[in-house]
Amino acid sequence: MDQPIEQIQSELENFREQWRAEVSARSKNTAGTQQKQQQQQQRIAPAQAGPSSTSNRTPRNEHSHKKTASKTVHPLEDEDDYVQTQSFDEPDTSKTVEGQRLEPQNTSSTKDKEKEPQTALDFYEKAVERETSGKLGDSLQLYRTAFRMDDNVDQSYRNKHFPGRWTKPAQVNPSNAPVTVPNTAHHSLEGPTLSLPDLIASFSNLTIEGSPPECEGVDAPPCPISKLPDELLVHILRDVAVNDIGDFARLGQVCKRLAYLVATEDQIWRRVCLGPEFGFAGMHHHWQRGVEWEPLDAAEELPDDVLTREELVEQRQNESRATTNLLLRSLYTSSWKNMFRRRPRVRFNGCYISTVNYIRAGQASAHQIIWNSPVHIVTYYRYLRLFRDGTAISLLTTDEPAHVVHYVTKDNLTLHQDGGGPHLPSSVMGNALKGRWRLSSSQDNPEASLADMDGDLYVETQGVGPKYMYRMELTFKSTGKVTARNNKLSWKGFWSYNKLTDDWAEFALKHYKPFFFSRVKSYGVGE
Repeated sequence: MDQPIEQIQSELENFREQWRAEVSARSKNTAGTQQKQQQQQQRIAPAQAGPSSTSNRTPRNEHSHKKTASKTVHPLEDEDDYVQTQSFDEPDTSKTVEGQRLEPQNTSSTKDKEKEPQTALDFYEKAVERETSGKLGDSLQLYRTAFRMDDNVDQSYRNKHFPGRWTKPAQVNPSNAPVTVPNTAHHSLEGPTLSLPDLIASFSNLTIEGSPPECEGVDAPPCPISKLPDELLVHILRDVAVNDIGDFARLGQVCKRLAYLVATEDQIWRRVCLGPEFGFAGMHHHWQRGVEWEPLDAAEELPDDVLTREELVEQRQNESRATTNLLLRSLYTSSWKNMFRRRPRVRFNGCYISTVNYIRAGQASAHQIIWNSPVHIVTYYRYLRLFRDGTAISLLTTDEPAHVVHYVTKDNLTLHQDGGGPHLPSSVMGNALKGRWRLSSSQDNPEASLADMDGDLYVETQGVGPKYMYRMELTFKSTGKVTARNNKLSWKGFWSYNKLTDDWAEFALKHYKPFFFSRVKSYGVGE
């Protein structure tokens, strides 16, 4: 029993000596390897070559002394045989500044594990990095995680990394005025923003300025209108307004002086409102013609206290003028311009168009096998043009407005009424109907308020046959735009009247759409 114990102790002593020899040999080899590494770094640093991990690589026989005493230590091979392959999926984090020791590859992975994303913004930034490096699968997963945590994480990312691209730049000169304009002629962001009435009032002391000279040393072109007194200038503007109210309104875009006169000269707007060209003197609150444009019977139209038709016309004009003056003070704050813009009126320089779309079920083919039933999308148009003399034209067709509106005239209706001229482009007027129109008054609804007294439109046209007549009741509305007033006609009712039986039949308004006014240049100011 003693001999084996002594033998074991001797083997342990031999193992200790071999281990000490191995450690000393390893320390000598490590010192030589460090010198080679420094020389190698000085040689590869200028060329920016990939780092070698052999200097920090664990030797193959590092653990060869465990449980094997007979194995000898092999010398380390040259590190050129162990050049690590560089990856282009991620940026190389092992490179350091020249002259410093290269970090091992596993150190960067340890740092990445330590910096795990915590917030939604961190996940989003990590996803952007992965997407930039080409790892679309990882970036998609990170994007999903970020958006689950915060729906607006993309906005936070833009505000953090690109704050200047999402803010509106400040306007140095919002009025686009040249630098040489005096300070009183344009407003800047330094002072308070003026309201529209105050801005227009600031133009009161300005004058009409001519255009500057084309080049230095040349006289400026003449501007005769700048030398006119205000009395003559107002007279010229009034003639323009009577001829075309649209041209008069566009004069406000020429210069600030004309803009001030267009917006504040009340006598021009008074002439427009009271005139028959575009104003309320041309509106009819009583029937002026028959349904087929025939003159009315004077005996039935004249009341008992009126002897002649001239007296009846004068009486109605006085009533219309009194109603206009009453509405001016009560509803429109004594402003003729506000009254012209807001009070319902008929427009004669265009036509009213209603576009109707609906879906109708179709019939499946008996010779083919299909899974779904076909449907038909039906589109048709209603055209309504009103004339100054109280007459009207109504047309129902499937032709588009570009092929119809230019032919909606009395001459074309008379030409094609009996089927004449089928080869002409205006043959669509063969289906047009004659009619008449009038606005509502206090006689239609005596209990209505003053504001709702003249807001409806009545139109009567020919029916499907000689014994029928159609009656449409519409009301004036405004679209969503602030500048567009009373350009929409909404349906209130649609009836068919039988002249023989004196019966009224009402149509359902399921598929009927409102009319919208469209100006037609070929009409001029209207007939």
